[in-house]
Amino acid sequence: MLEKYVEQLSEPEPELLQALDHETHMQTVHPRMLSGHVQGKFLEMLVRMLRPRRILEIGTFTGYSALSMAAGLDDGATLDTIESDDELQELTQSFFDRSPHGRKIRFHIGSALDVAPALGGRFDLVFIDGDKREYPDYYRMLMGDNGGRPLVGSGSFLLADNILWSGKVVQDVAHGDRQTQRILEFNRMVVEDPRVENVIVPLRDGLNLIHVK
Repeated sequence: MLEKYVEQLSEPEPELLQALDHETHMQTVHPRMLSGHVQGKFLEMLVRMLRPRRILEIGTFTGYSALSMAAGLDDGATLDTIESDDELQELTQSFFDRSPHGRKIRFHIGSALDVAPALGGRFDLVFIDGDKREYPDYYRMLMGDNGGRPLVGSGSFLLADNILWSGKVVQDVAHGDRQTQRILEFNRMVVEDPRVENVIVPLRDGLNLIHVK
């Protein structure tokens, strides 16, 4: 009931995103992976506040979060989004093509650990929503801790989704689950890293907002 209240008292969901939500539920096995109305609007408004010139998204799924962030981007700014599952490519691209903001999006298929370093330059905002087992690897890649060139720098923001993992992060019985283990490792890496400051926001399944000092 509270979730419904939040949705009703927030900016209405655009028709195209409503359609994408519907198609995602019709065509995918795990539709709850979709960012959804409230989180999507939160991402759009965060982009409007930060005004990044370059965004990197790790984990496109069907493109809801990418379209939400692209709606907040200034003209001339770009969003690179990477998805490992090529089975979703046709559906996702069709909605990018239908959106007036789709021209800001560059869609890549492959492993983010391979694709992202090849994109060149520095990113002002990174939205991490890929394979939870790879979250620590994403962080090391972004910060340049794996021997490569850092993809973020002073003033950049990282935003990691599903950081509470349906509450499993505080359930001892779940620590044998590899996905939960990696999220726990990621959260510890972030809070112990003196190069960044962070806050976990309990929106939906949890967002870890990280600022590179």
